[in-house]
Amino acid sequence: MPRRTKVVSAVVLAMVVLNLFAPLASTAFAQSHYHVVHGWPVLPDNTMLDEVSAVAVDLHDSIFVLTRAGRKWPERDQLDQTPIPAATVLVFDGRSGRFLTKWGENMFALPHSITIDNADNVWITDVALHQVFKLSHDGKLLLTLGERGQPGDDTSHFNQPSDVAVAADGSFYVSDGYGNSRIMKFAPDGEFLLQWGAKGKAPGELDLPHGLALDAQGHVYVVDRENARIQVFDEKGNYLSQWRGPPFVSPQDIKISNDGTAFVVEAGKGEPPDKPGILVMRPDGSVVERIGRYGNYDGQFVGAHWIAIGKGREVYVADFEGRRVQKFVRDTK
Repeated sequence: MPRRTKVVSAVVLAMVVLNLFAPLASTAFAQSHYHVVHGWPVLPDNTMLDEVSAVAVDLHDSIFVLTRAGRKWPERDQLDQTPIPAATVLVFDGRSGRFLTKWGENMFALPHSITIDNADNVWITDVALHQVFKLSHDGKLLLTLGERGQPGDDTSHFNQPSDVAVAADGSFYVSDGYGNSRIMKFAPDGEFLLQWGAKGKAPGELDLPHGLALDAQGHVYVVDRENARIQVFDEKGNYLSQWRGPPFVSPQDIKISNDGTAFVVEAGKGEPPDKPGILVMRPDGSVVERIGRYGNYDGQFVGAHWIAIGKGREVYVADFEGRRVQKFVRDTK
């Protein structure tokens, strides 16, 4: 082969290789500035977390971990509505990981999300009971919405509600959820105020709204899971914008820090090569970095499902398939 031909061939080969890897380069992320805290939390003797559905942080930086204590999710039309006899809420000290307390025995059938509001009240959704519960910090029942075991699509029923977000004035939003693909807003006392959304792919439509978050302006961020996007609405449900991610594979939950930074849980598809992790995103939806990757070692995820953000921007992640919760902190250097 003549030398000129060899040079041209080499150039063509290089261009082909660059084109093959261009999509990978376009979705590359900056090196993560977070590292996992090994040995956090410290579980009591003879205790396993089993499937961890969600995690939340209270006003004292205590970490509330929601586990299903052995209850599995069967076919959706055969959800077990008998109460789980074991404790479903475990509380740990955020800094040390020390176990503090547990509660929730015989209260829930298939708990899905946990939220703690600005008054340290605890909110839990139950997809089997089709209900939303507001509880005191130590688990005493304060308010129940929805009819036990009865799905519906009117203003007093839910169909497998998935999450709650509480505004500064005490009003709250419910993503309803697996069955109805809508967002409902309630007054602090539980009075229905408004709703929006219907199943579909157009802007403002939803297909399994799975996680909720509010920013400082009161905007509502909805993890539109089956449409693989985040949609942003105002407090009256008017559509504002959407994030498609890098793209997203299977987004699960979102939290917004005080400075407007968003943390989005990406579960991947549950098989390698996979992309579970936490996407750290700017207020415009662009990605800053990714925390974690697929795996079962510390700092890795099998099926990341939920997230909570501490006062110092510590990141707590509930790994549903990995049956654990992990803590990540920002590097100091």
